[in-house]
Amino acid sequence: MLIGMLTDTYKPYISGVTNHVSLTKRTLENEGHKVFVFTFGDQDYIDEEPYVIRSPAVPLADTGYNLSFRYNRDAQRKLAKMDLAHVHHPFASGMLALRYCHSRNIPIVFTNHTRYDLYAQAYLPYLPEAIPEAFLNAFLPGFCRHCNLVVAPSPSLARLLRGHGVDAPIEIVPNGVELSGFRRTHRDIQRKTLDLDHGDRVLIFVGRLGPEKNLTMLLRAFAGAQAAIESLRLVIVGEGVERDNLHDWCRRSGINDKVRFIGKVDYSAVADYLQVADAFITASVSEVHPLSIIEGMAMGLPAIGIQSPGVSDIIQDGVNGILCRNDIAALTARTVRLMLDDALRERLAAGARESVQQYDIGQTTAQLLQHYQKIVDNKTRTRASQRNKHRLAKIFR
Repeated sequence: MLIGMLTDTYKPYISGVTNHVSLTKRTLENEGHKVFVFTFGDQDYIDEEPYVIRSPAVPLADTGYNLSFRYNRDAQRKLAKMDLAHVHHPFASGMLALRYCHSRNIPIVFTNHTRYDLYAQAYLPYLPEAIPEAFLNAFLPGFCRHCNLVVAPSPSLARLLRGHGVDAPIEIVPNGVELSGFRRTHRDIQRKTLDLDHGDRVLIFVGRLGPEKNLTMLLRAFAGAQAAIESLRLVIVGEGVERDNLHDWCRRSGINDKVRFIGKVDYSAVADYLQVADAFITASVSEVHPLSIIEGMAMGLPAIGIQSPGVSDIIQDGVNGILCRNDIAALTARTVRLMLDDALRERLAAGARESVQQYDIGQTTAQLLQHYQKIVDNKTRTRASQRNKHRLAKIFR
């Protein structure tokens, strides 16, 4: 099968969507399929994988996204040969899929990876909150009706899409993780390189340092917990527009020496940093299917998170982690509880390792491929039926 992955952003930009597209592409290729990525910008970047087709675009500030209203001729020519197009962003890539694929009867699958309403509030704070909501209610239902299938990575996101008025078919297929890449190795050695002691209790956050991640709340909760547990430390892996503000907050709050800002790391190195920690923590409420939590759980880390769509689909309170109300006091108190109770942490760690098995990339890609095949087979049957009708019409003229 020839499969086109259409995404507004790709490597070298690091994000959950980028990693998901790359990993799914590789897994599908290992199954004998040929997968092309159609994206924008970074045309001087040398791709280490085959079949990445880039078109010129305008970068959108520091978001990692790019804007373009057309694919170049090479991209158009290759896209026309696809058996199926899988859209990972609805706006630029989605509209180009309708433009270049719909007219050619190329089936379109769309995965909604992002809470676009919350993303807009974080990066466009001068807009009234009602505008992103109204725009999505107007845009998403019509766009999704032109897709052969809409994929939601979690049940909560499927409900949110229905809330926006989407009435197209929706299937729940989690974004997968290559679980074999997340195993503990030389923990003490790695801790020493980060100036962490063997007896330290370590929390870790992995992700983009953007306003949508609610990291100031995370730091405030950590500061409160650290006041109760002197040996508590926080490791933050990632880069983004909030980095300087977060550094400054730590300095002003007197916890600068308790927090390790690692910065941007290659995806292959994420497991090396996760292995130094005792628990994963996030205060984000904008996630739809946070892979970083799954990756932490695969390393045996219980997760601390806020009750919200996406996060609550992965973290089961008291089973593989802890869910808190969306307030600093609750996050602080429950973090202290987890980090002081070794037996609780050990029980939740076992639950974390067990619960992530459903997110193995081989399993999730197999689910996705079943949907692909069904859609392509339906298209083939429809074309055959149309040809038969045409032949009969000729006979009985």
